Amino acid sequence: MKQWVEQFNGRMDAWGRKLHEKEIRIPIDLVTGLAFALFALAILLVMPDQVAVSEKDVVNGRAFPTLLMTVMLLCCAMLIGKELYKLATKQPLNWKVINIQVEAKALVILGILLGTYFLSKWTGLFVVGAVFCCLGFLLYFRCRKKSYYVITLVIAVAIWAAFRFALGVDF
Repeated sequence: MKQWVEQFNGRMDAWGRKLHEKEIRIPIDLVTGLAFALFALAILLVMPDQVAVSEKDVVNGRAFPTLLMTVMLLCCAMLIGKELYKLATKQPLNWKVINIQVEAKALVILGILLGTYFLSKWTGLFVVGAVFCCLGFLLYFRCRKKSYYVITLVIAVAIWAAFRFALGVDF
């Protein structure tokens, strides 16, 4: 087990060295305008399948979301238009520098959280997800003390057992 942890840490260090200097520069206003315009369009496209409408209602369940997404599309169009005007007139754009290493770390954390959710959902047992989450974060943050693993796992199982058997909560 110790050899596996050392290999894992070695791979993490190698990836960290490779990604440390890599950065992406994006025109933030243009990209966010496009991203949120696509999001608003997607919401407007799926809304008829998701929200039922009754003919007798004056204001139905689609009214407010449709209005909100329309306003959002208008704001995005203005933002995109402003940025395209800046491009055409060769004015400086607002740029954002994204460090790949920082974003990769965030994706690993998100992956651990999603793995926790899917394990809990797939097995139907919260405790399985909690154990995976505990072990995942302790390994990712390179905790070397075995007592931390034991304490965290015991507490996760104890909390699950207290809720499940003492309080009768089935999750």
